[in-house]
Amino acid sequence: MYFIGIIVVLVLLTGCSGGQQSGQEESLNPGANASSSQLGEFKKLGDEPLTLSFYVSGATFTDVEFETMIAGPIHAKYPNVNIERITPAADTTPEEVLSTHVPDIIFSSVSQRLVRTGVFEDLTGLIKKHQFDESRLKPIAYNYIKEITKGKGDQIYALPFNVNQHILYYNKDIFDKFGVAYPTDEQMTWDEALDLAKQLTRTENGTNYVGLVVDNLTGLAKSLGLPYLDRETGQAAIDTADWVRVFEKLKEIYEIPGYIAQDGTWNWNRDHFMKDQNIAMRAAWLANMVGPLEELRQQGVEFNWDIAPVPNFSDQLGKTREAQIHSVSINSQSEHKDEAFQVLAELLSDEGQRIIARNGRVPSIINPELETEFGADIPVLQGKSVQNVFIGEPIQEHYQHPFEPEISVRLTEAAEDMAINGLDVNSAIRKATEAINRDVETLKTTIGQ
Repeated sequence: MYFIGIIVVLVLLTGCSGGQQSGQEESLNPGANASSSQLGEFKKLGDEPLTLSFYVSGATFTDVEFETMIAGPIHAKYPNVNIERITPAADTTPEEVLSTHVPDIIFSSVSQRLVRTGVFEDLTGLIKKHQFDESRLKPIAYNYIKEITKGKGDQIYALPFNVNQHILYYNKDIFDKFGVAYPTDEQMTWDEALDLAKQLTRTENGTNYVGLVVDNLTGLAKSLGLPYLDRETGQAAIDTADWVRVFEKLKEIYEIPGYIAQDGTWNWNRDHFMKDQNIAMRAAWLANMVGPLEELRQQGVEFNWDIAPVPNFSDQLGKTREAQIHSVSINSQSEHKDEAFQVLAELLSDEGQRIIARNGRVPSIINPELETEFGADIPVLQGKSVQNVFIGEPIQEHYQHPFEPEISVRLTEAAEDMAINGLDVNSAIRKATEAINRDVETLKTTIGQ
């Protein structure tokens, strides 16, 4: 008996969207329920009403996803527990949020920026106290989290919630418009993807169509798992043979006639694919697009798109890109650490992870059965080639040096130098290296190492 009594949450969601949802949409939220739930029979987490606050930092996690995957299922199992999302203004920094709020649970990608705030509770003691089985977690997910603090007490700052993999989104309407065959279920090389892109990059009736977007240097470098800084010295690590490959391939993309719009637009993003619908193919994170595409669908905006395996360099076929780890943590200042950890354990149970799989996120636990249910309950993925999510092996995300968040802007500048200013690859690398190393010297003073 998989879904019973989902009406309460659906009424709430309908009220928020201002419209009536279809029967297919009714499977979106497996949360609140008057008699049972996906997380098991009702019981209490403690005896008193309890509200836990939840903050999302640096990761895409829509309100619908929060209700579907977190708040609804937990309240269904623990009726006395409510999880409320902290939603700051868009331009508020994580440091500003954490200086004025004490979120009990933090959803993030465990960036070094957050590590520096001291916000993360070391979960080692709670893991032992609650007898949480760490062996159930995928090594690609848990090893990255443990790598963050390796050599600094080996603390555990987070548990992985989902593995955010890369896929290739493509707009079938654009392929149809120009009579080009769709990508297949076979992984392409970047050269093959560029051949397609050249056929799809053109201007027609005032619309600038772009064949392929790879999220610039930082996106394309994830094909090879490349660090930005040397782990030991902290100096720029982009003057290497592999980084040269990335710069050269991106330069080829920028040089496709028509890629740079007449108004100078070069940094094409998610909104261009989803809203303007002028991007034929976009290599991107799974979680970066699925939730927002579902929200767009609920607003009545739909178009004909699908997914294919993300391309890679010819000698890397069989691998995809770095897997970003979205994680759940406990605030070191929380007054409800035990209760918050019990919530984390529920989210990482088989049933908790089944909910996220069926709603379009790759689970962080070892359970191949869940892959067969991927996307089953989120309407926007119905009829899509969801099996392509699992073609190719993702690689573990590179170690993020503490200064990496601050210097990544230099890679964006290097991309712009090649796209707009006509800089050659060697000059772009040299200029970026010098800028990064200057930044590092400043950061050693302001942040310390």
